[in-house]
This record gives sequence, C-alpha cells and structure tokens, in this order.
Amino acid sequence: MSEAATRRALVSVSDKTGLAEFARGLAELGFEILSTGGTSRFLKEAGLSVIDVSDYTGFPEIMEGRVKTLHPKIHGAILGRPDLADDAAAIAEHGIVPFELVVCNLYPFEQTVAREGVTIPEAIENIDIGGPSMIRSAAKNHAYVGVVTRPDQYDRVLDSLKAGPLDAGLRRDLARAAFDMTARYDTAIASWFASIEETDAEEADARFPQTLTPSYQRRSTLRYGENPHQAAAFYVEGAPAGGTLASAKQLNGKELSYNNLLDLDAALAIAREFSEPAAVVIKHTNPCGCGIASTQKEAFEKAYAGDPVSAFGSILGFNRPLDAETAESLCEPGRFIEAIIAPGYDEEAFELLTTKPKWKSNVRLMECPAMLDRVSAIDFRTVSGGLLVQERDDQAEPIGEWKSVTKRSPSEEEHRDLDFAWKVCKHVKSNAIVLAKGGMVIGVGAGQMSRLDSSFIAAFKAGDRAHGAVIASDAFFPFRDGIDEAAKAGVRAAIQPGGSRGDEEVITACNENDIAMLFTGRRHFRH
Repeated sequence: MSEAATRRALVSVSDKTGLAEFARGLAELGFEILSTGGTSRFLKEAGLSVIDVSDYTGFPEIMEGRVKTLHPKIHGAILGRPDLADDAAAIAEHGIVPFELVVCNLYPFEQTVAREGVTIPEAIENIDIGGPSMIRSAAKNHAYVGVVTRPDQYDRVLDSLKAGPLDAGLRRDLARAAFDMTARYDTAIASWFASIEETDAEEADARFPQTLTPSYQRRSTLRYGENPHQAAAFYVEGAPAGGTLASAKQLNGKELSYNNLLDLDAALAIAREFSEPAAVVIKHTNPCGCGIASTQKEAFEKAYAGDPVSAFGSILGFNRPLDAETAESLCEPGRFIEAIIAPGYDEEAFELLTTKPKWKSNVRLMECPAMLDRVSAIDFRTVSGGLLVQERDDQAEPIGEWKSVTKRSPSEEEHRDLDFAWKVCKHVKSNAIVLAKGGMVIGVGAGQMSRLDSSFIAAFKAGDRAHGAVIASDAFFPFRDGIDEAAKAGVRAAIQPGGSRGDEEVITACNENDIAMLFTGRRHFRH
C-alpha cells in the first residue's frame, strides 16, 4: 500500500449499480481502494487498481467468505480518531490505515426471502454480518469517516470530495441513511424469523410476534394529505410484491395525491376479485359502480352506468390491459377520470387517453402487470398511542359452504349475480348494502350507521333498475326491515352472512316476498 496516498476508501457492496463509475471517480481523486471478494473482482475487471482486504490485514478470507472484514485492522481503520492520542498510538502500533470513506450495502435478504420456494438455509446465508458491522462503525464515527450505502448517493459524494474532505453536514446525512438501512435490514430479518418460527404457547398466534417493528422506506413526499392543511408522504415496503400498489408504475399524469393512492388501492383490490373482464369505478374508496362482461368495453360501460353522477372525477380499475375500444368509450365527452390502474395499456389505448380527452395530460395512468396476483398481507391501522394489526380480508371465499335458507333457492342467473354482489360488497364501507343485476352494480349504500339507511340509499340509487335485482349485505340483517325495503324495490334474491338472533324473522320476510336467500357464514365488515 502506497505511503503517498492520503485518501483511502473501503468498498464492499452487493448492489453494484453505478459502482465502476463511482470507484473510477474516487481513483481520479487520489483514493486507494480496498475491497473484498466479488466487489474486488468486479472492480478489477472494470480496469481499476484494487488492494484486497486480505493483503491489508494479512489474514485470508475464510469459511467461504463468511469471515473477511471482521478484523481489528478493518474496524480500527473505520473507528479510529487520528487526532486523539490513544487512537493515534494504536493506529501507529498496529499498522492501521484509516479510511476516509466506507462504501457498503448489504446482501439482498428481503429479495431472497420474497422468492417462491426459498429455503431456510438460503435465507440464513443472505443475512449479512460484516456489512452491517462496517456500516454501523462508519456511521458511529461519521465525524471522521463518510459512509456511503446507496448508489443514488454516489454523485453527491463525488461532487463534495472534489472540493476536499466531506463536509460535516453531508457526513451526518450519510450516517443517518446508514443507520436507517441497518435498522430496516434487522427489522426484515426479525420479521422473517417471526414468520417461520412457532412462538411461545402463551402467545395468542404465531402470526403476530410479541414485538412488531414494521419498516417502510419513503418513496415520495405528497403535496398534502386528505386535506390541504395536512402534510403527508408515501412509504413502501422494502421489497413490495408485484400485485401491490407500491409495485405499480405511473405512466402519465399529474403527481399522485394521498387520496388518489387510497382510491387506487381500493380499485386494485376489487378488480382482482374477478376472473372475467371487470371494471370498477371508485369514489372515496367505495365502489360507486362495478361491472363484469365478456368484453372490457361492456364491463366498463356497465360500471360507469351504475352511478354516472358519482363517476365524475373517479378512479377506475381494470383487470385486463386496457384496449382501444374501451379507451374510446372512456374518452367520450362529459366524462372526467382522475386515475386508472390496469395490468397494462394497448399502444392505441394509451395514445387515445393521453391525447384525445380534455383531461389527457392530467389523467394518472398506473400500470401494475401482476395486479391479479393475490397478496396475502397484514393490515395496519393506527389508533392514538398504538397500532391495530390484522390479516387482510382477501382469502378465497368458501362458496361450497354457502346455504340456501329460503323456500325458493336462487336461480342460476340470480346465483351469478349474488356471487358478483358479494365480491363487491366486501370492499364497501360498513354498513354495506350492494344491489346488482346482470353483472352490474346498480346501487350502493355505504358507511351508514344503520343497515336500513344503507338499504334506503342503495334502493334510491338503483331506482327502477332494482326490479329483478339481488342484494348483498356485508353483515347479517338484524331485523326484517332491510329485506322489506329490498322487496319494495323489486329485489328477487339476497346474500348475507346469517347468524343473527333475528334470522328466522328475516327468512320469513324473504319467503313472504318470494326472495331467495343465501347464508355465507362469513362477515365482511370494513370500518
């Protein structure tokens, strides 16, 4: 190692994005680069001069690379404070060469455990030990050492180094990012262990660990929250699954707002419920329209016609790539769409949506290719001073357990509509009532304090279309009044969980009005 060199960097990374250019920039600034294993080989292949850590420490990499940087000459070079007498003496006595810069990121643990079929030994081998140790050491000693943990920091660091040593403010920023990285990394590991290991018998459920430390990374700062006086930001999981909103890509339109993101997530959840072409129209996280059909255009037109007044300024969800025929219908005069989420967009459809309507440059087009993948996940809801945690209500519906409880069983056509209405109803705010007919939502009563009020609203929205329709209720009818109201509107079949003390009264009301009714045995409250 050259005694003439005054600037030295330790480089050991898993993610090598932009690394060759960054290391070349360091070399041009007079840095000597020390490195390990695969990083050393990568840099040498890029034509850079690299000193292997084992040559510096005098100790070889052992145990298939498990031990390579865990050495006093490495951590002494990171943690040393050359302007303190004791540290300076130890540096001189042991031949330690202080680092000005530590460039390190970690084994891809989250990506590894997210892979289908990954084994426990594979996951264990992707738990980085030396990396977090070096990062934490450098972050602790940030008064003397710069710690670089992300490729997007490279340009800023190089620009600063060209003027001399990194300034104190930048070193603090880098240290904060470093501790954030190791905290998220440890959280991911702890969460994975919690997911595979049985907990103590005293714990209620192995799915809910004794200590919960969720970790999310900020993707963007939003203009504001639900209202302009509320600040807001969008955070995502470290490795979001393909079927999630966090994995979707924005192809067009204005910046997404807090409310847009909530509505898009609702549209995504409902659209993936169906195997046939489906479209859903969302307002304030509730579906004001939804339709299924043999073609996407027909499904959209059914969904939009469910409540055209509410559909103005809505969010749309599709479970098929958007085609040109549907896009033409979307672009008809008088329609205004805030955002769309779909698995993709045909070239002609994308051209139409971004050039033809008045809102062309504003409509937010979101692409989520894997949106049909079901994502079993955990829901978090904050309360003052705490967090509520539950499984997401997205399990497969046990249709085989549904029971016909009235004198008349639903016809085949009614059964199809009941299945459709039930899938939509689970996504409506409680107390939820959905009226549907012919694969189309025609009336929704959402978020009312009384189920009867929700029935009134749904029937009002449906109007004359309710004749021959079906009704879905997310929870049981406690009294017959909801069924009587549905009968007045012309409803012919009903679906509900059952389980009320008033079930017999409700069944009697159905029989008196020749309404067929199914009990599902499963409730879908959505607060």
